[in-house]
Amino acid sequence: MSTKLRCLLLDDELPGLTYLKMLCEQIPELEVVKAFNSPEIFLQEIPSLDFDLCILDIEMPVMNGLHVANLLQGKPVIFVTAYKEYAAEAFDLDAVDYVRKPVKKERLQQAVQKAVKRIGKINTAKNFVQLNTDKGKALLFFEQVCYIKTSESDSRDKAVQLVDGTILTLKNISFEKLLEVLPADQFSRINKKELVAIKSVHFFSHDEITTNIVQPSGKPLVLSLSESYRQEFINKVKE
Repeated sequence: MSTKLRCLLLDDELPGLTYLKMLCEQIPELEVVKAFNSPEIFLQEIPSLDFDLCILDIEMPVMNGLHVANLLQGKPVIFVTAYKEYAAEAFDLDAVDYVRKPVKKERLQQAVQKAVKRIGKINTAKNFVQLNTDKGKALLFFEQVCYIKTSESDSRDKAVQLVDGTILTLKNISFEKLLEVLPADQFSRINKKELVAIKSVHFFSHDEITTNIVQPSGKPLVLSLSESYRQEFINKVKE
């Protein structure tokens, strides 16, 4: 899963949509993929969009947000509306949350945190991902991964060290893409060229991580922790 939830917005009133988009862009866990003010156009474009979450208005002409949510095939939804009478129907649809207008950033962030937890459970229910390697397609089981670094022979590739010492070469994949498919709570980027499984961390300081990965020399593998990724790493090891 990505460190951010890819989000679609739908509100038929442009001022409300603009304000909602502004709030969402202030929430670190969200990435706004696209904002719509028409349910019809929203539904037309859905098949071509990659997203994790929808934030929908309810009271709209032609088609209300409850109807739209029914057509999303189980994608998590947060409703934002000025009307309280739709709450029961919204939760019958298993909505993540029901936020009353005028929307406050703190209340919206609370709803987003609920979505993060729900989507995290969905994504981590699957404990492996299929990726291309130099030997063909491989199933990469999350619990087997200790550490991933940029390949020394080709920076587009990544070298994965498994718990049994095996090294796999993942072909033509970025760290950004890897972080989309790896469980966010189990892995952390630590510098431009490396990410580590949290379970592999033994000690860490301001700029260094000592792992429980034993090198051929018998010494533990020590990795650098760069300033750009330090806070994200610290947040994850605190959880």
